[in-house]
Amino acid sequence: MQIKEAPYSKLCSSKNILTVNGQFPGPVLYANTGDTLVVNVQNGGSQNITIHWHGVKQPRYPWSDGPEFITQCPIRPGTNFSQKIKLSDEEGTLWWHAHSEWSRATVNGALVIRPPNKTNYPFPKPAAEVPIILGEWWKSDVEAIVNEFVASGGDANKSDAFLINGQPGDLYPCSKNNTFKLTVEKGKTYLLRMVNAVMNNLMFFAVADHQLTVVGTDAAYVKPFKTNYITISPGQTIDVLLEANQNPNNYYMAARAYNSVNGVEFDNTTTTAIIQYRGNHTLSSSPPILPNLPNANDTNASFNFTRTFKSLADKTHPVNVPLNVTTNLLFTFSVNTLPCANEACGGPNGDRFAASVNNISFVLPRIDILGAYYKNIKGVYGDEFPSFPPFNFNFTGDSLPVELQRPDRRTEVHFLEYGTNVEIVLQGTSLLGGIDHPIHLHGYSFYVVGSGFGNFDKDKDPLKYNLVDPPLQNTIAIVRNGWAAIRFKADNPGVWFMHCHLERHVSWGMEMAFIVKDGKGSQQKLLPPPPDMPKC
Repeated sequence: MQIKEAPYSKLCSSKNILTVNGQFPGPVLYANTGDTLVVNVQNGGSQNITIHWHGVKQPRYPWSDGPEFITQCPIRPGTNFSQKIKLSDEEGTLWWHAHSEWSRATVNGALVIRPPNKTNYPFPKPAAEVPIILGEWWKSDVEAIVNEFVASGGDANKSDAFLINGQPGDLYPCSKNNTFKLTVEKGKTYLLRMVNAVMNNLMFFAVADHQLTVVGTDAAYVKPFKTNYITISPGQTIDVLLEANQNPNNYYMAARAYNSVNGVEFDNTTTTAIIQYRGNHTLSSSPPILPNLPNANDTNASFNFTRTFKSLADKTHPVNVPLNVTTNLLFTFSVNTLPCANEACGGPNGDRFAASVNNISFVLPRIDILGAYYKNIKGVYGDEFPSFPPFNFNFTGDSLPVELQRPDRRTEVHFLEYGTNVEIVLQGTSLLGGIDHPIHLHGYSFYVVGSGFGNFDKDKDPLKYNLVDPPLQNTIAIVRNGWAAIRFKADNPGVWFMHCHLERHVSWGMEMAFIVKDGKGSQQKLLPPPPDMPKC
């Protein structure tokens, strides 16, 4: 992978962007379940970079996981790092992206993991498989936008367009000629491998006049279900089957942002691509029709879609939900504020925006946590990340006291003993109004056993958990002012990042890290680092 600047023109203007091999989106990587890939990342750009393999568990080998200053120091300009990607039981669609600053805006691509040779999909083999990557575009330089956003303490400028496979589509200026087109044959079925690489928005997606059948998410299969639209979080992947069963013509697929908060500026444009039927047929002279997408603020449409997922849970795809939980954690996710000199910042009341997990706004260290842990370097991180919020309050109440808005800024990790069965209740809060949070855990897939609106009720809500066929995911959206409960077995030693996948929330500190200790057996210990780990 050659990281380099390349010129791109969109929306009637041109700029240089950071790319992989000059491509945007970057190249699709193909593998089979259980493969090990070696990817040599060469940084020919002018800024530090790291690459994360989103959803790959990397058993016992966090050295290639990629989040900057968590598991590695960045790859500096002019240097390279050979990353070993250890696939295990992942099967389906994942993706890779930069994990340093906001570089993932243009440095990303799909990672397609097919079943081992000779075994089949748990659905009829599609006529073709097509990655569909939702992205976005700013006319200005992304690095400049981030620098201004960080300096101002306010919110980031919204993007100018959303993209499907790198193209804005027919509804934007100077875009029509390059709109992505998918040619289909009537009577055949196509597997769309969806990736949401958008920076700060959950997205609604649909195809005009066609139902979609959801068959997988985050490289795990789900019980197939039909739907007229999907909701996909940043970081999430969804596999859908599209049956070409309509009158031969052209049809739009389209995507737009879901935004649950009044008063927050967001890009409310719609990106399109075209499904075109092959063959000798007369196209209607009018433009293709747009699909019906839910309204931009339709929280129920988003939440109801996400909670429909269930694992296959059959003989060949068993479910291993931890039943006797040994470690219970409750993490609150909040948008906060910090005081600003002269009250001159761009946040509420002249403050600076911040964000936190259990009231700790995470500060990235200058030496990576994994290296410090492995070499026993003191003073890089603390080990006091709390198991529960330090203050108990009505997390989703209407008018919360302002003093709850001030988080602590620290670098804290939470240790987990090897082999513990962990349940984390991810609780959103309504501080500053609250918003949805797509939470991603590195190094693990987890079972989503429950979710709901309002405050989690530890007596009533677990009675409604799905412990039979919950979906296995690596990214789950906590609905605005609601909660989700996840379970996993801590059997992958190392340092593993957990964060909101809305990039502005990461910049504000909505993240934390787990350190899973070694087990006793030789196959339960962290492997040593490669010789070419980037230096800090």
